Amino acid sequence: MVQEGSTLLRRMEISVAEAEKRTGKNTVNMQEIFTVYLIETRPTLCLSTKSGPMLSADSRQHEIYIYIYLCFVWHKLSADNMDPDFVERRRVGLENFLLRVASHSVLSNDKILYHFLTEEHRWKEVVYETGFQAKADSRIKALSATFKVKNPDKRFTEMKHYSDELQSLTSQLLRVRARVADRLYGVYKVHGNYGRVFSEWSALEKEMGDGLQSAGHHMDAYAASVDDILEEEEHYADQLKEYLFYAEALRAVCRKHELTQYELETASSDLIFKKQQREELATGMVRTFSFKGMTNKLFGQETPEQREAKLSLLEEQIVQGEETVTEKTVACEEYVKGAWVDMQRFKEQKDRDLREALIGYAIMQISMCKKGIQVWTNAKECFHKM
Repeated sequence: MVQEGSTLLRRMEISVAEAEKRTGKNTVNMQEIFTVYLIETRPTLCLSTKSGPMLSADSRQHEIYIYIYLCFVWHKLSADNMDPDFVERRRVGLENFLLRVASHSVLSNDKILYHFLTEEHRWKEVVYETGFQAKADSRIKALSATFKVKNPDKRFTEMKHYSDELQSLTSQLLRVRARVADRLYGVYKVHGNYGRVFSEWSALEKEMGDGLQSAGHHMDAYAASVDDILEEEEHYADQLKEYLFYAEALRAVCRKHELTQYELETASSDLIFKKQQREELATGMVRTFSFKGMTNKLFGQETPEQREAKLSLLEEQIVQGEETVTEKTVACEEYVKGAWVDMQRFKEQKDRDLREALIGYAIMQISMCKKGIQVWTNAKECFHKM
């Protein structure tokens, strides 16, 4: 699922080797049990193995914001986060996430990511030195605001609608899969009842006893296989859930574009207003009504010295405004270019991953049905021998 074309994956093998339960105090100084995962990295050109940091399962991943927001959030699929199946699925999910980041052409070369994967302690200091928390808080506040962008990029508007539909359809698919899994579990349990009845019935029959008992064994074996089937089902569900949150990441990128465009439009509007003020002050003609203009008419015009001082201040503000507009324009263009490339890359990855997951799910369902047919074929042969 991960294409090994990035620099980091050429140099390093990454795996989440094991999970471990630990006890410690949380933010409110209460004792709690949590799970940590051991991340191991191995240089591909060296035989030595280096163990990475233990990552707390309930800690927040500090995303590295390049052009796209990387999010990897999992719903709790079990009421008990110490459940072995739940912990194992989180381990696999974390490993997949790290491989995705390491396969990214930009993120794989980030020094913070490299420190995280190769240093057991120093990586935390490197992260804190960036002031990530203040930056994250300011971004969250900015992205939570409502912006009225006049000229948004149509591609990002369409991408936002696409991400909304993708998340909606993926959610519907997961709900349908959950209902199918519930019914499937019921079907397997019915086969278990068949097995019990046939086994009990075999004790009453002398001539048909062996056939009934054999048929019961086939039913029991089929019913017992439901755990493996449901575990495999959850694996495919987890792949879908990853892209459920991928859709949210796309929306975050679109909101970031709106913020960048909004800042550019605000700076441009402010510059136009300043130039208009300069023209009005230079010509003495006020184009728009203002309280200040009315007071000037009532109490007299400003002196030439005052007008020159204001003109000089406006000239400085206009120069600064033009620099700001230029900077915002470049920043907006670079963000659009980089974000669009990244979104297309993730979209292509999504197409490959979902195609693979859905084909695998279909093959699993076909295999399951074939096993069911074989069970009843075997049972029929048992009945014929009675």
